[in-house]
Amino acid sequence: MAHDTHHHEGATKRIWQVFGILSLLTIVEVILGIIKPEFLVYNDFVALSLLNWIFIILTIVKAYYITWAFMHMEHESAGLRRTVVWTGVFLICYLIAILLIEGGYIQDVYTNGYITWDF
Repeated sequence: MAHDTHHHEGATKRIWQVFGILSLLTIVEVILGIIKPEFLVYNDFVALSLLNWIFIILTIVKAYYITWAFMHMEHESAGLRRTVVWTGVFLICYLIAILLIEGGYIQDVYTNGYITWDF
């Protein structure tokens, strides 16, 4: 009986820890979204503002932490953890690359006019 009570207290503490970390990351995102510091908005890195990169990175960190905590990945073998996490990381990198490539094309179309092909 004492073991169950101790395990329950540990689980409750873990839930509040996860809640605190995810809340902190979300609060940082919301504050940055409201304030929009000029040095983050008007400085670009790889065709995106630094603020957008911060949002992307914080979202990926939150997704990783949610997977780690709620899917109990910390208790799984290293191979399974790598399979789950790296699959998501590669998928996200691929999607970002597609968005940047297609976004660059759309920007070229809007800035240079319609692209026509002469056959």
